Amino acid sequence: MTYEQLDAFCKAMRGTTYVTQWGGSHVWKVGGKVFVVGGWEVDQPAFTFKVSEVEFFRLRDLPGLRPAPYLASRGLKWIQHFAKPGLRDPELRACIERSYAIVARGLTKAARAKLGLV
Repeated sequence: MTYEQLDAFCKAMRGTTYVTQWGGSHVWKVGGKVFVVGGWEVDQPAFTFKVSEVEFFRLRDLPGLRPAPYLASRGLKWIQHFAKPGLRDPELRACIERSYAIVARGLTKAARAKLGLV
């Protein structure tokens, strides 16, 4: 997946917003909360996303994946896809969709309603 493909994929999700932050990273949010970051690597795109606790332990040691720098060190369950082989694009898209769902579920009922997520 390229950063352009990430942007197109996330733009199609309901209620998302895009900002460029943290040194030019592609940051996608739902309800003002981050659900995926694309950036930090030039030669090989890197993608950081929120995961469940079970998924964190399943993914963290796979080749090309790691606990997300800065986020995981604070006890947060975030994974970074940073190198090959990593995940195939369909698997990566599914992880991003799950991250979006986790973050959206954490929003207040009013915020979800305002975004049309109820």
